Formats: sequence, structure tokens, C-alpha cells
Amino acid sequence: MKKIGFIGTGVMGKAMVHNLLKNGFCVYIYNRTKSKTDELVKEGAIWQNSPQELVENNEIIFTMVGFPSDVEDVYFGKQGIFKANVKGKILVDLTTSTPTLAQKIEQLAKEKGGMALDAPVSGGDLGAKKATLTIMVGGKQQAYDKVLPIFKVIGKSFNLHGTAGQGQHTKMANQIMIAGTMTGMTETLAYANKANLDLYQVIKTLSGGSAENWSLSNYGPRILKEDYTPGFFVKHFIKDLKIALDEAEKMSLSLPSTKQAYELYEKLSQEGFANDGTQALIKLWWQNGSSSTKKD
Repeated sequence: MKKIGFIGTGVMGKAMVHNLLKNGFCVYIYNRTKSKTDELVKEGAIWQNSPQELVENNEIIFTMVGFPSDVEDVYFGKQGIFKANVKGKILVDLTTSTPTLAQKIEQLAKEKGGMALDAPVSGGDLGAKKATLTIMVGGKQQAYDKVLPIFKVIGKSFNLHGTAGQGQHTKMANQIMIAGTMTGMTETLAYANKANLDLYQVIKTLSGGSAENWSLSNYGPRILKEDYTPGFFVKHFIKDLKIALDEAEKMSLSLPSTKQAYELYEKLSQEGFANDGTQALIKLWWQNGSSSTKKD
């Protein structure tokens, strides 16, 4: 049986582990909150007491956590990944993090005789559940080739974009695009609602023309059902946009529309919606996210 380790079983990680188990993998798992692994253990996953223990029992290890600080803790902390012997092992970080941290992980893995890939994903909870994720990879070709069969189980689009950190840079480009489509989509619904249009009809019509985009097709119907559960947390999107803006600043690049999207999501978070899904941006226009309670 094919064996891998997986650290981080939140919304995205849980769905990916489920698909791996369904496809015949023996998956060793660790999560900071153990109760979040109960369902996966019932499905056959094997609990490990620390990242260090998990690494010692596996040759390929995936991590999918929330913030760069969580990545730091999982890899470099007490009982972290690098407390184990990583010689001959491949470490794959699926978290959206910083290019600099990806390079730091890859360098230490190399020094210790292992390999590392930064492989952030896009597609949200639906993509994770349906195994249709887009995976953007940075690192060595040799490591990528060995992990590719696993990528094919959890995603449908995957490319090696260059050396360590390039996967994260590609994800930043992705998030910059998403920032535009999310603000455009919510303003579209706010406008159409104010004009007393049938919002379901608007989504159907626009999804068949040049305005078609993933955010409208997937998040638009959720908004109309007042479903703001997180496929992707507001707080995580704020983190991503901050990384993108910081990286752009290092390159002396101005991203005014991305900055405005960041500020809108910050405002949403300050209003108490940090743990909602990103589609909750509409709440800046609609009280409690209901089209029948428009804000002035």
C-alpha cells in the first residue's frame, strides 16, 4: 500500500486526505487539534502524536496549515519536521505562504539530505472535495516527478514553475486575480440587486458570456442562499493579499486594485467576519449577507 504523511486536516486538508484514502493510500496524519482528525481516523487514517513522529514513519510528507507562522512551527518548532531525520524524504508544503519561507525550507531540507517542494493550491473547498485543485509547484524536477502521482489524486492541474519559492509566487499571481474577481462579483450582485433584477437570472446570463468567472459561478449561488461557510476563510485571504502586496513592494511594483481588495477584506474582518468564507464580502453591501437587507 502507498504510504504518505499529511499534516493539517482543516477544511482543505481533510478533503485531500479523504481522497487519498479513497484512492488506496495509507495516510498518517497529524493536526494541532486532534478532534479534527476523528472522522479521518474512522476512515482509516493513522494518527501521529507530532510532526516529528509522522516524518519518521513516512518518505513523502505533505503540510497544509493556515499561516506562515504555522508553517514555521510545523517545520522548525519543538517536535517539528526538522527534528526528525529527513534524509531521502520529500517535504511538500501545500500552504499558501511566503516565497522566502519556501526557500528556507528547501535549503535546510537539502542540507539534511532531503528535498522540498512549495506547492500551494487553488480551488477552495469544492476543488479539494472534488479533487480538481490547481497545484502550483516550486522546487526540483526530481522531487516533482516523484510526487506527481499523488498530485494527480488531489488535483487536476499541476505545473512546476521553477525553483523553490516559484510555486508561492505563482499562487500570489493567482490571488491577485481572485482579488479582482471577488470584488467584481460582489459589486455585480450589489448593483443588480439595487436595480431590482432577478439575481439567479443575472448569474446564469453572465456565466454564459465574457463576464464568466469561477467566483461568480461558484460563490454567486452560495451568496443567494446566504451560505457564508468557508471554502476559503476571509482571514486566510487577507494573509494571502498581504503577502502579495509585500512581495510586490520588494519588486517596486504597485498593485492599487489588489490593495483596495485587501482593505475591503480588512474592513470585513473588523466587522466580525474573519471566519466566514470569502464570499462574505457581500456583507459590506447587504446587512447579514441577505439581499433583502441592503445597507445604505
